[in-house]
Amino acid sequence: MLFLSILGLVAVWYLYRWYKESERVSDKGNKYVYITGCDSGFGNTLAKYLDKLGFRVIAGCYTENGEIALKKVSSERLMTFSLDVTKSDSVKKVADFIKTHVGEKGLWAVVNNAGVATPSGPTDWLTIDDYKSMLAVNLMGVIDVTLSVLPLIKKARGRVVNVASVFGRISPFGGPYCVSKYGVESFNDSLRLNMAPFGVKVLCIEPGFFKTSVTDTVMLQNHLRKLWDRLSQDMKDDYGQAFLETTLQELDQRFQQFRDGDLMKVVHCMEHAIAAVYPRSRYSPGWDAKFLWLPMSYMPTWIADRFFLQYSPKPKISVL
Repeated sequence: MLFLSILGLVAVWYLYRWYKESERVSDKGNKYVYITGCDSGFGNTLAKYLDKLGFRVIAGCYTENGEIALKKVSSERLMTFSLDVTKSDSVKKVADFIKTHVGEKGLWAVVNNAGVATPSGPTDWLTIDDYKSMLAVNLMGVIDVTLSVLPLIKKARGRVVNVASVFGRISPFGGPYCVSKYGVESFNDSLRLNMAPFGVKVLCIEPGFFKTSVTDTVMLQNHLRKLWDRLSQDMKDDYGQAFLETTLQELDQRFQQFRDGDLMKVVHCMEHAIAAVYPRSRYSPGWDAKFLWLPMSYMPTWIADRFFLQYSPKPKISVL
């Protein structure tokens, strides 16, 4: 009887949450949404989706081809701009245009979506420049873009949507990717508290593995081989050729196992963060995020470590 009562309360709570979260903001035609990284993947799909919903989309693209392709399939409302989030001049140029264009209405939302996943590999294969190049896009770019338009967001009492990763909650592999996403999580949390008094909502998207250019296995394998080729002979002897081959093989197998091709699972979360009257503070799209990585992040450290070490390739001179 007690179990049924608890089950009933849970069902009522979920029904209430669904009803509350289904309400959307009005006047979409006068709400401007600025998205970075719109050449492909989540950013590209989101830009097209919001455009169809009637929002006024400002899409930042890294390449000219990305701009051209996006314009071809969008309405006249959607505007594209060349944007390199690693260059403050580029960020400022777009922000200045937005300030002039939106006027007193302000900017309803910025979506920090631009990101890269290479170089990635064991930490001792990398240099500080490898870290700097990724942090420049995944973390410093997020901060720079946000600060460039934050006064406009405050004016509209709008939204800041930061795309982190479930690997901003747990680090199953080395290199700068997880470091950068942990940084985004921290920036997101501090900004959320800072902006609450101004009526600005700061939301975080934490996807699992999805099929985008960031998770292209051929690209990742090629980058890993390049890292291997530049190692000293002593380092190669420590790891052994078998380590490289096993890592390349398992990378392909793991991505085939976990990678989800339905980008709309993430895009729907982004849209909800932008358009819902009552958005969630965090979204974790992807079955692997919900049922593997997030639960693992709450485990005691020794359990998570044992799990990852058991299923990771071992260097030739491993003591484990």
